Amino acid sequence: MFETLPAKQPDAILKLMMAYREDPRTDKLDLGVGIYKDANGATPVMKAVKSAEGQLLEEQDTKAYVGPLGSPAFNQRMIETVFGSEADKSRIRSAQAPGGSGALRILADLITSARPDATIWVSDPTWPNHLPLLSAAGAKLATYPYYDADNSSVSFDAMIDALKAAKPGDIVLLHGCCHNPTGADLTHEQWDQVTQLLIDQSLMPFVDVAYQGFGDGLEEDAWAIRSMADKLPEMLIAASCSKNLGLYRERVGAALLVGRNAAEADTALANLSGLIRSNYSMPPDHGAHVVEMVLVDDSYNANWREELEAMRVRMISLRHAFSDALRRRTNSDRFDFIAHQKGMFSRLPLNAEQIEKLRADNGIYIVGDGRINVAGLPDEESDMDALAAAIAAVL
Repeated sequence: MFETLPAKQPDAILKLMMAYREDPRTDKLDLGVGIYKDANGATPVMKAVKSAEGQLLEEQDTKAYVGPLGSPAFNQRMIETVFGSEADKSRIRSAQAPGGSGALRILADLITSARPDATIWVSDPTWPNHLPLLSAAGAKLATYPYYDADNSSVSFDAMIDALKAAKPGDIVLLHGCCHNPTGADLTHEQWDQVTQLLIDQSLMPFVDVAYQGFGDGLEEDAWAIRSMADKLPEMLIAASCSKNLGLYRERVGAALLVGRNAAEADTALANLSGLIRSNYSMPPDHGAHVVEMVLVDDSYNANWREELEAMRVRMISLRHAFSDALRRRTNSDRFDFIAHQKGMFSRLPLNAEQIEKLRADNGIYIVGDGRINVAGLPDEESDMDALAAAIAAVL
């Protein structure tokens, strides 16, 4: 059987991870892998998570299944985290999922079940796994322009023009905040225009909110979702706890949906439950149970929010330091955009040859499209200057 399978090229980011691990240089720098790193280059377990895990191990007395939809308390807290405590929860439903990727996949399955002829419109560029993940669910895909690489900004007019070609019933995948890979987000006014276009053309938003808390703040980063929920009859949201709770390997996420009314929301959730049952049957519990405890316990919650805010502020500081260093080294303002973008990523205007030269000559690892992980930037001023000098040298 296996001899009939086609050869597959390794994922570009996973290939970069492997090359970095095998590089013997001690001064190498990983700006490729999309996980948060502290000043020591480590991805630590958050203090609130560590405390909750200890309590869970001490108190948990069963490993019985949690059911296809997961923990009701976890789902309720995720609804409140994404939509706010004052949201009209009568038409909002949530299902625990194995990471944000799992949420994306089961919601894509729901789309192809409910609207098999619908097209999902995806930003160009987008997170590299969006396209294979959605297409594996059988979804029809189209792209809309999002980023102007020449000006390092959102191509908003082109985005709107492209989406005007979408037919009623189509789905538009949007990054709720901290766009991956560009770091270029829509303004509130632009979000309002997108929302009006969705209303006018009977399109449904499908929002990937993987980085809530990394942009303007935990509440602020949910503004677009909450605004659309107030104005649109239906929407889908894939939320991840990998980044803002540092639970990458635990695979914790939520698939959320907003229905036109409570009855339709219940029907959609029941169908989602059936899709989960026929896919992975039950979600993993440990990480989600920890998240539930962090969101429920006032002390854990306060500690988590404080640490998350420190992570966010550090990334903003790194953005400004990197932008300033590049301005000094290049004697130009062409990299000023880095300081104004949001979240964990930005996209440097470098070509493949320049990126390869940085890796070969300096041990600086960057994804082939120029995306960098801002959290991987060095905190020391001298190291930041050396990085800027290396980039200036290849331009």
